[in-house]
Amino acid sequence: MKKVNFTAERVAGFKCDTGKQQLIFWDGKTPGLGVRVTRTGIKSYIFESRLHGKTLRITVGDVRSWPIGKAQSEAARLKVLIDQGIDPRQQKAQQRAQAEAAQLEAERETVTVGDAWPLYLEAHRETWSALHYRDHLVLSSPGGEEKKRGKGKRVPGPLVSISETRLCDLTSNEIAAWLERESANRPTTTALSFRLLRAFIRWANDVPAYRGLVPADVHKARVVRQALPRPQTKEGDCLQREQLPLWFDAARKIRNPVISAYLQALLLTGARRGEMAALRWSDVDFQWRSLTIRDKVDGTRVIPLPPYLASLLAMLPRRNEWVFSSPTAIDGKLSEPRAAHTSALVAAGLPHVSLHGLRRSFGTLCEWVEMPAGISAQIMGHKPSALAEKHYRRRPLDLLRMWHDKIEGWILDQASISFETKQSNYALRAVK
Repeated sequence: MKKVNFTAERVAGFKCDTGKQQLIFWDGKTPGLGVRVTRTGIKSYIFESRLHGKTLRITVGDVRSWPIGKAQSEAARLKVLIDQGIDPRQQKAQQRAQAEAAQLEAERETVTVGDAWPLYLEAHRETWSALHYRDHLVLSSPGGEEKKRGKGKRVPGPLVSISETRLCDLTSNEIAAWLERESANRPTTTALSFRLLRAFIRWANDVPAYRGLVPADVHKARVVRQALPRPQTKEGDCLQREQLPLWFDAARKIRNPVISAYLQALLLTGARRGEMAALRWSDVDFQWRSLTIRDKVDGTRVIPLPPYLASLLAMLPRRNEWVFSSPTAIDGKLSEPRAAHTSALVAAGLPHVSLHGLRRSFGTLCEWVEMPAGISAQIMGHKPSALAEKHYRRRPLDLLRMWHDKIEGWILDQASISFETKQSNYALRAVK
């Protein structure tokens, strides 16, 4: 093949012969450098040599973008690599892979908690209970919407103030500072938010896209433990034994029978307020005296339906699927019984007790009949607190029913309410 010294004029004059798809002209100065001209007139610098006994051809670039001197330098560089036994194509692929990896790492480092949080929720939505999923939404909500209970607008959840933090910046000091800021005004919800964040961090380290951005044990650091709000028990948010007569008298006088039954159900079962409000008629079995509760932790749990509570439920109107229905609520079920409960407490001259305090009252009153702690915990939906309870003891419904009937009877006796059951109906009379 004839070689010519490349000049701008000569390269511009290179043409492909008629009837050929392409023609290559070789530079007389630089070994391996050529200009490939196609029949359509496209011209590109190429480099050709032999490596390990095989011909290797590499496209350098378009002649319009590569000056002759730059193309000759590139050809000389490629020749040096080949003389060293290095394939320039593999080197270029490695460099590209390194560049892409660096770019990916740079993009990973820009991911914030708020970016990954929706993916975390979506990945677990099918396995979480509805209430657990809602906790994640509420605590990460930016706020601003009208409250469903009470007046005013919702404030941003505790997780909002950390949502703009990059995962790679989620250090123990950053978490501790967040805990200190949020726990100043709302320690309980901040503690719950931390537990959710802790589970999120564990998930992030299991996902390849985020693995390694946050140290797996960052939440275990001493500075974090010191900033974590300590559990606080509400003093006095519990009915005493001697207060039962006044409370029942006031609760049973509430004009709305649904609210009246709902409040008594909370006290007599120790269920969470949301669990009891979500009770459907399909969850009530009057024949075998059981309630299927939508447990916020385990999904569902079955507890006994004691006789007096069964009589209250049997007398409620069946407007829709909900046991505690409300004709004015959008979803058809009771949503705000607090005002009626507060009014009843005031009328009875009793100190304030929250709806959750009724749940706490049930657990406390169970001790009066020496109910085993594991039984009250199973009825209330508490997690087992001991190894034997966790792995070996799941009591059958009839055993729970024996104790549940006992505590209900004791509570009614303390409240001066006499209740008689018959096979076909329930009779109720107050003892004066």
